[in-house]
Parts: sequence; structure tokens; C-alpha cells
Amino acid sequence: MPRMLDVSEDVRAEIGDAEADRLLVGDNAPGSYDCTSCRTPGDSEQERTSTVLFVGDETAVLAFAHATCIPSQVVQVAEEQLQGAVRSITGSEQDAQDGLNPEQAVLGITSGLVLIDDELHPALVVEPTGAIARPGTDGSGGDEFLQLLLEQGFHPVQQMGQVPEVLHGWSILLAAGQLHAVLQPGTGGGAPVAWWQAHAPLQVTDGWRAAANKSQTVLVYAAPAGSIGQQPREDLLRDALEKASAGGVLVAAAMPLAGT
Repeated sequence: MPRMLDVSEDVRAEIGDAEADRLLVGDNAPGSYDCTSCRTPGDSEQERTSTVLFVGDETAVLAFAHATCIPSQVVQVAEEQLQGAVRSITGSEQDAQDGLNPEQAVLGITSGLVLIDDELHPALVVEPTGAIARPGTDGSGGDEFLQLLLEQGFHPVQQMGQVPEVLHGWSILLAAGQLHAVLQPGTGGGAPVAWWQAHAPLQVTDGWRAAANKSQTVLVYAAPAGSIGQQPREDLLRDALEKASAGGVLVAAAMPLAGT
């Protein structure tokens, strides 16, 4: 049965016309899959699905995602990280059990407006696709995403009715109305570096951009994998944030806006 697949020109150029055509008619394409962006189930027979090609120096891996999450695209991945990306895509835990490097989790970002004291604030919600290990460790210490952010200066969210404290040295890079990166201080007082960077600039709504330009500040909320999920509406996103806060697994910081 033909699949509801989107194959971008970049992906087609990498895999070739023959393979792309086989995917589009239903060969070599899964019916059900775990979205490589939000990690929730998808069905290429029932909903638009993006083909996402992870490319290393010598190898490439084809993955699938909800078209509503990310478009079909080619993602460059360092060769030494590709096995981690494979585990993230397939959900395989065997290599981690064998004591190899932990999987390479990807930070997912959702934009939305958060109402605090009758004022709409532009917000970004960060949630990894999997557990985050401390750099230089084998991941046996469990998910340390929140602890790492607390060490960077994020604060636990006790209640959603309070504006998070400003995290100095961090900023949100917005250019021509599109989200490009979350920047953190460089080592030794050097130039800021990207803590998160979009593979392709992300569109934000006119309302989000207007609120950001007005306040010149963006609220950044973060929670471990599986805490928030892909929420289709801002009221559902707010509910998920409230639940994460009540569960003690939500941290946040306010960051100045860089760009327009």
C-alpha cells in the first residue's frame, strides 16, 4: 500500500531516485514507526510522514517523523555519534546494555505563549528525545538532564504563575522572525556558543514574535524526555507544563532576545 511519505529533494538526492520511488510506493517503508522528533508512534498509512536522513562521514540512516513535527530533510551527524543516533531512531537498548556509548539524544523545542499575571510571554519548551548523560560518562548514572541545567543556572519551577529568573550570558537568537539557536556563554569568557541550534530555522507565530519583540525576553522551560510530549494546542502545552511542575521535573530560565 502506498505510504503518505514526504521525501524532500535533498533526501532524494542522497538516496537516489530508485530508492525514493520504492519508499513512496510502500516498499522499504514502515507502516508504523516511532517519530524521530517527538518519539511518539506514527503511521505512514494514516498520516503525513517525513523521511529524515541522518548522514555521517561514512554511513547514513533513514528515519521517519510526523510531518507536523519536522519536514523531510538531511541531518548531518558526526560519525562517532551515528551509532547513538541509530539507537535513538530504532529504540534499541542492546548496545547501551553492552556498555557502549549512550545514545545521542536530540533536544526538541516547541514554541508557545504562556500567560502569567494576565500578560502573554513568549516561551520555548525544551524536551530531549531520550535520557541525557553527563559528558564523559557511560550513561549508567541515569538521566542527568535536569541536574546539568540546574548547574548551568536554571531554577526549578514551583508554580507556573511566576516569571523565571534571568539566566545571564544565555540568549535566544531570532533572525527575520525565525528561531535559529539558544546560545550559552563560551568557555573562558569567549564568544557565545550554540547550546541548541536548528537544523533549519524554525518559524514562530506572529503573536510569539510580537510578544518577544515587546519584552525582549523569552522564557525557556525544560523537562526530561517523556514529560511534556508533542502538544497540538497551547492550552494543552500549559497543562503539560503544570503537571511537570507539580511533579518536580520542570526547570526554567528567562533569556534575553538576540535579533528580531
